[in-house]
Amino acid sequence: MLRPTGAPLYPVHVTTSSEDKQAQAPRKGYTPPKGRPTPTRAEQEIARGVRRDPRGMSDAQRYQHRKELKKSMSKQEWKEYKREERAESRKRNQEIQARMSAGDERYLLPRDKGEVRRFVRDWVDSRRFVNELVMPAAIVMLVTLFVGMYSPSFAQVSSIVAMAVIVIFAIEGVWLGRKANNAVRLKFPGTTEAGFGLGFYAYSRASQPRKWRTPKPQVSRGAKVS
Repeated sequence: MLRPTGAPLYPVHVTTSSEDKQAQAPRKGYTPPKGRPTPTRAEQEIARGVRRDPRGMSDAQRYQHRKELKKSMSKQEWKEYKREERAESRKRNQEIQARMSAGDERYLLPRDKGEVRRFVRDWVDSRRFVNELVMPAAIVMLVTLFVGMYSPSFAQVSSIVAMAVIVIFAIEGVWLGRKANNAVRLKFPGTTEAGFGLGFYAYSRASQPRKWRTPKPQVSRGAKVS
């Protein structure tokens, strides 16, 4: 039997409208393009004010731009602009301070960054130390110094007491610095951060009242940190 001229060798499959919709539907997990590249971490930090833009204006250029901006505004508009600028700056600083207090690594000072320093902070915050009374004791000593100017006998006694308190603070400071370093060596074998600097870091945190510490304590007193 002869096949008609121009007929296809294989049967042709005609797609229906439902099959067309299935073919056009995006696959599972497909994310449509945003039309712009994802900002890098550095660009995001510059936008938030965490990092200074190296390609930004210099101080002289910024000063000149501010002068031109002031000339282009009325006195009332300039006052309103400065008010909004102060409010924005205050809000940005509050956000940075809040994230720093929460221990966000991106906002911490260089001295506070790293898992070793975080461990030392937790180790100190989980314990009580006599050195937490350094600041109140300093205020008391200052008051007794003025009182001693009018009472020599009182000055003599207060000096002996002050020297005893200072010795106690010093002994505990050396002790806690060594204990903190030993704890770090057990937690991070082979670390190069242990030493005088780390011990002094632990002491400086322990000598601050708990509520004044930055970053804020992330563990409660008595918590097991190891």
